[in-house]
Amino acid sequence: MSDEANKQTTAQALEALTLDHIRAAAQRIEGAVVRTPMMHSQTLSNIAGCEIWLKFENLQFTAAYKERGALNALLDLTQEQRSRGVIAASAGNHSQGLSYHGTRLNVPVTIVMPRTTPTVKIMQTESVGGQVVLEGETFDEAYAHARKLEAEMGLTFVHPFDQPNVAAGQGTVALEMLEDQPDIDCLVTPIGGGGLISGMATAARGINPEIEIIGVQAALFPSMFARVKGQDLACGGDTLAEGIAVKSPGEFTSKIIAELVDDILLVEEPELENAVSLLLQIEKTVVEGAGAAGLAAVLANPDRFAGKKIGLVLCGGNIDTRLLANVLLRDLARQGRLARLRVTLQDRPGALFKVMREFDAHNVNIIEIYHQRIFTHLPAKGLITDIECEARDRAQLDALVETLRMKGYAVSPVELN
Repeated sequence: MSDEANKQTTAQALEALTLDHIRAAAQRIEGAVVRTPMMHSQTLSNIAGCEIWLKFENLQFTAAYKERGALNALLDLTQEQRSRGVIAASAGNHSQGLSYHGTRLNVPVTIVMPRTTPTVKIMQTESVGGQVVLEGETFDEAYAHARKLEAEMGLTFVHPFDQPNVAAGQGTVALEMLEDQPDIDCLVTPIGGGGLISGMATAARGINPEIEIIGVQAALFPSMFARVKGQDLACGGDTLAEGIAVKSPGEFTSKIIAELVDDILLVEEPELENAVSLLLQIEKTVVEGAGAAGLAAVLANPDRFAGKKIGLVLCGGNIDTRLLANVLLRDLARQGRLARLRVTLQDRPGALFKVMREFDAHNVNIIEIYHQRIFTHLPAKGLITDIECEARDRAQLDALVETLRMKGYAVSPVELN
């Protein structure tokens, strides 16, 4: 695309999404979505070295901000479009938000999902009134089928992010944040396809042109980062932040982001896990990986945000409970409060008992013990024992390991990847 054509499409995008559009969306959806609280976190502020304000969008009925854009798009339909119904391709929060408000407004909603979609996501969407169609093995195949059904059945397609009235609804998050705290210096916002940050940046810049807007993506899915910076980066992998794991960012939203967003930061998986864990431990709130991305970026870049007043959106709370348990346990392991110690012993009576006495002396609790006699490189009379244990902190654990080594035991912590 030539520079002139690029300027023209950017100007058209900026005209299609303005502060007035977002204020109109706020009036439309008022009372039908939760005006979620925005609260100061003293503890997180102390940890981060800046002033942290949290917007609890995980408290929406479907536990995500996506309701806002979905509802605004539904309310923007003509009566004929409402009677025919809408369709979307989504296996995430958009499907639930659109289904919930479509049912509430008596608008038929069809959601196309890949056949690989976990059953729990299908059930969640159906439980709020959506009709789920399973098609294809990938999201791209499901999306193509949704566009086919749109044409065949005369339905209206509601895009998860790359649509001005959807982005306008998402922008109402920033309106509320700046109403509650007008002197925020910086908004740090997750980016998947770009709908949330496009709306928020448009609203925030319209209210305060000096405010800083920072986007955040998972390092495994740097699609918008690559698009805006003109780089060719691979996207893929198992990320905790599946809500922003988008391989193809929006065409419309990328124009807004390139014009209004100051920078995009990438966060690694351990940083996302730490942020999810901190929000649960400190704020007693459950947040999915995408919802914790903003906090992860702030904690990973302390010098960049030092002393600023930061607004973070906890954009969703839909995380699998088993996955959440894994995240919390892995975080305890990184802190040194949980550990697996691999100890080499002689296979003789009392050998394990002697080791247990050292755990007792250091007041370290034993959770599980695993003996390995067969699949080992040791001689037949040797064995490897893995001991999972719980300590007060890393210093207590290190003291135990040091004592065991002083007494002649070969001890090695089994590290997390």
